[in-house]
Amino acid sequence: HVQLTESGGGLVQAGDSLRLDCAFSGGTFSNFAMGWFRQVPGREGEFVAGISWNGDTPYYPSSAKDRFVISRDNAKNTVSLQINSLRPEDTAVYYCAAIENQRWVRCGRKYDYWGQGTQVTISS
Repeated sequence: HVQLTESGGGLVQAGDSLRLDCAFSGGTFSNFAMGWFRQVPGREGEFVAGISWNGDTPYYPSSAKDRFVISRDNAKNTVSLQINSLRPEDTAVYYCAAIENQRWVRCGRKYDYWGQGTQVTISS
């Protein structure tokens, strides 16, 4: 049974950087593309980064381009999200998600597994 566990969230000052990690277990990590999403209460979840099964073709929507970097280590079964130049509007719960597919997709409903989320709060 696949499990995803995020870590690295917390209270951070605007302008700083933060790295979120997601540990994958219970399956073959390289069979899955991975995505990062974030959720603010009262708003729809937002896809912020995706990475294919082998680490090629990372993708970022325009809202995340230039500040977000997704990476994965198939030897360690982890996927990470580096967020630079943090802004108060980056405050959200961040989730990693796995889709049994070679390539990421933007639609959260298509992902097969989700982590429990990690809170990121940016103070101005």
